[in-house]
Amino acid sequence: MAIHLVLSFIADDRPGLVDALSQAITDAGGNWHESRMAHLAEKFAGIVRVELPDHGQLDTLKARLAALEADGFHVTVTEARDEQEPAGTGLVINLVGPDQPGIVQEITHCLARHRVSIETMDTETEQAPMGGGTLFRARLDVRGPVDIDQDALHGKLEEIAQALIVDLELSEISD
Repeated sequence: MAIHLVLSFIADDRPGLVDALSQAITDAGGNWHESRMAHLAEKFAGIVRVELPDHGQLDTLKARLAALEADGFHVTVTEARDEQEPAGTGLVINLVGPDQPGIVQEITHCLARHRVSIETMDTETEQAPMGGGTLFRARLDVRGPVDIDQDALHGKLEEIAQALIVDLELSEISD
């Protein structure tokens, strides 16, 4: 029976990191399903969903990954369930405004209070045009419960956006 894994990793950024990781997975008989990776502060980090044909290949994969760790790769292997179809309402939140401490905490706290789960979150800072300081940008793909009160969530997010002086757009994902 197939085994599903999520690998998370971080290493000093250099060419060939993804090649080395994919080779370890292939050598263990694994299949690379999906991933998210990024270069951040001279590091390269990511997560990968992998499927192995059965538990017999798990030791082989762990041995291959241990060899990578000797070369500065830090890898964590976690068993996972097979992907399930998401239930509930998919939403996209786009936010932009002056960078300041607490933006992520305010938004994520609101989402948690409304039982909304974050599926993906991308954030970045950039210099504002005309020397206007630093801008913070975020895009969150989230999924609320089936019975979510979108108007209440939107209202609370708008209150937070006004308090933080940021622009916020909330739209529904068409599944």
